[in-house]
Amino acid sequence: MIRSDSVFVIGGGPAGLAAAIAASQKGFRVTVADGSKPPIDKACGEGLMPATLEALEKLGITFSGTEGRSFPGVRFLDGPLTAEAKFPDGHAIGMRRTILHQKMVERAAECGVSFLWGTSITGISPRGVVADGFEHSSDWIVGADGSGSRVRKWSGLDERSRDNRRFAFRRHFRVEPWTDFMEVYWGSDMQAYVTPLGPEEICVAVISYDPGTRLEVIARQFPELAERLRDAVPTSAERGAITGMKKLRCVFRGNVALVGDASGGIDAITGEGLCLGFQQAAKFAESLERNDLVSYQSEHSRIARRPWMFAQLMLLLGAYPILRRHVIRALSIDSTIFARLLSMHIGPSSFPNFASTGTRFGRKLLESVCQEGFE
Repeated sequence: MIRSDSVFVIGGGPAGLAAAIAASQKGFRVTVADGSKPPIDKACGEGLMPATLEALEKLGITFSGTEGRSFPGVRFLDGPLTAEAKFPDGHAIGMRRTILHQKMVERAAECGVSFLWGTSITGISPRGVVADGFEHSSDWIVGADGSGSRVRKWSGLDERSRDNRRFAFRRHFRVEPWTDFMEVYWGSDMQAYVTPLGPEEICVAVISYDPGTRLEVIARQFPELAERLRDAVPTSAERGAITGMKKLRCVFRGNVALVGDASGGIDAITGEGLCLGFQQAAKFAESLERNDLVSYQSEHSRIARRPWMFAQLMLLLGAYPILRRHVIRALSIDSTIFARLLSMHIGPSSFPNFASTGTRFGRKLLESVCQEGFE
């Protein structure tokens, strides 16, 4: 059933396209506008976690075996210490961001979404959106225009926000992946991510608090990774982006709602930014169908709790090398713990499972501390 209500999405990235598709699936007439033209790229680790793939499938988006490379789990590396775990169910996919974006654009078009690419949005009003000097009437407005959202500012939703930024830099290399796992290398107040994308391509991303950091720090901070990249040929230019922890007091006002990074965000250290945006898009569409954005606010807060907690824990490991060393050693001693933690990281978990995993992990952590004390 096609409803008379119209939805105008400002921002044509993955979160905006997800909101457009989800709203279209509920029968709304949807328009997406963005100043760029597809496919839109962004510096990121390019790993689609199992929960992200599940969210995309609900939007009607699936992938063939030639559009990326699947990987079964995650490996942590901190100097000589290594710990790895496989996802409890399913797999993840490493995929170029441009391929994901093009797939989402095609799916949105199938759903009847209208596009205004290369369009300058200069304001919003209770009646609609001002685009290229013309006002487009709309019943609902979605701000999906990223962490520096102008829609958030125009709607007055920037009040009482908390912000903690870091800086990410990414480049692709032509080299055969040396592992099926996505790897996380831990350095001094920074991390490097390596994601396999295909039989002869990987994505390397570095995240740091220093805006001046570039990929050449790999040689100094991650010598093992630098050696693996010694003969690798770059297949893209280095590209940067801002990531960070940001919470808003409210993610809607009147007929305006925010999704994705515009609605706050978690540090890219978790790899869950896309999944969170897709889940928000689904909850937004459900609330819109009920004409009840208050429920979107509560759902938005609920689904962000677990990723926010894990992001804080990961950042804590990044800030305290001694703690990180003991944690990774404990995870290497008992890989089952890492697998359980990974399961809780990518999906909901029961309190008994959380408690038992925490207890078991605490014992192994104490064992690691005691071992080092006697060495």
